[in-house]
Amino acid sequence: MYRFIIHGRGIPYRSTSTGKRLVFPPSTRFISSVHGAAVINSNEIATQCYINGAFRDSANGTRFAVLNPANGEPIADVSDCDTADATQAIEAAHNAFHSWRAVLPIERANHLRSLYEAVIADKETLAELITTEMGKPLQESRTEVNYGASFLRWFSEEARRIYGQTLPLIASNKRLFTMRQPVGVCGLITPWNFPLAMLTRKLGAALATGCTAVCKPAEDTPLTALRLAQLADRVGLPAGVLNVLPMQAGPAVGRLLCEHPLVPHVSFTGSTAVGKLLLAQCAPLVKRVSLELGGNAPFIVFDSADVDEAVAGAINSKFRAAGQTCVCANRFLVQSRIYRQFCDKLSAAMTSRLVVGDGRDSANNLGPLINEKAVDKTVGLLRDATERGATVVLGGERHPAGGNFFQPTLLCDVTTDMVISRSEIFAPIVTVIRFDTEEEAVSIANATDHGLAGYFFTTSMSQAFRVAEALEVGMVGVNEGLLSTETAPFGGVKQSGVGGREGGPTGLDEYLNTKYICVGNV
Repeated sequence: MYRFIIHGRGIPYRSTSTGKRLVFPPSTRFISSVHGAAVINSNEIATQCYINGAFRDSANGTRFAVLNPANGEPIADVSDCDTADATQAIEAAHNAFHSWRAVLPIERANHLRSLYEAVIADKETLAELITTEMGKPLQESRTEVNYGASFLRWFSEEARRIYGQTLPLIASNKRLFTMRQPVGVCGLITPWNFPLAMLTRKLGAALATGCTAVCKPAEDTPLTALRLAQLADRVGLPAGVLNVLPMQAGPAVGRLLCEHPLVPHVSFTGSTAVGKLLLAQCAPLVKRVSLELGGNAPFIVFDSADVDEAVAGAINSKFRAAGQTCVCANRFLVQSRIYRQFCDKLSAAMTSRLVVGDGRDSANNLGPLINEKAVDKTVGLLRDATERGATVVLGGERHPAGGNFFQPTLLCDVTTDMVISRSEIFAPIVTVIRFDTEEEAVSIANATDHGLAGYFFTTSMSQAFRVAEALEVGMVGVNEGLLSTETAPFGGVKQSGVGGREGGPTGLDEYLNTKYICVGNV
């Protein structure tokens, strides 16, 4: 029996077992269960916003329900913040910035290291929170906790490596040098598919440089961010340095972060459409913006490839989080000579390896889509593809488990004129396109407005270098379906992003200003 307990206020919802509309009193504890799942053994999980070092209700006193995408039932009711709360958080972060920027780098590093250790110690609670509010299998959630924690560790180490430069002399009586300084309050807007890792990747860099943060987690997954705030509070992060605002009023608060003069930097991970809107809203203040946006990743299998390795890479790249990641393989391009062999082997692997169901049950490794809107989008993409001649080899329908579950789907005979080949699918669907030559594959791969990630499999070393250099993307996996790590820069080109890379040796850059100083009459 899985037990999840969170104090809540009154929430009306319809029971999936009886169909009756129920309203819980303020003292209610929500308890949801699934056969064979783990038990959360934790202290109370925060459901209030976190502003200036304190958990408190939103200014308007309202709350909203966070739903489990696996069954549609409420997990908890959470403070529903608005622009009034966001303004208070911005002011708190601005006030804290003056003291936080003066903290010695080694002390900021120690704070981040303590938070890293707290996250690792809290792995099971965080993982079960992620699975319950986002839907991914529990083992994937544990992996995300490790991945998210790694950014805190990485940036705790980078905090002591913020260097200026001594510049060449232009005159004997002058000295020229640069120093790097934190930009100030950072607005961090994060997505629902990696509710911990996308936050720590931004937050770790911000805090390491001496910036403070106002964080707006996705409406679907605020509990993980609030849990991180709890851990930060417990390890003694100073008040105002981190502020977390759960809310449904995302557009209004996003606009406020973009237009507020005390927020010099906004970092966003999410859709390209929303990223463009935020970029426009930041333009009047010429505000620094970091956007990590959507992708349309090609996955190319050349006829020289080890097909079994390519199939394994395809499973790894495509089906994490039920296909709902920005770096998921989106278009599978397979050379004609091995096209049928690859499709047959991939179909067999999908049938034998993928088990759909509630992610809290360890027997399952493919969870639900995030909500009904995502399911409807998936159905529409498949309808267009099949009407234009694509062949459903496997799956193709809502899963018998119901709700937001969708069958893992293999779609062959896909062509570039289909909507699905031009869209970021965000579902467990493999679309396979046939090609004849390397030049044709590269041309198809690059024929998109996006350029986040790309993958290809080959045993030819010369081809590996040619194609890696030719792909118009920010990240390339060669004979590899998983490429994200805290030690490497993450980001894309074209409409997949703007601003510096996240993570890696340049991950601090977007949170720092470079100041040039010229000393005369030396």
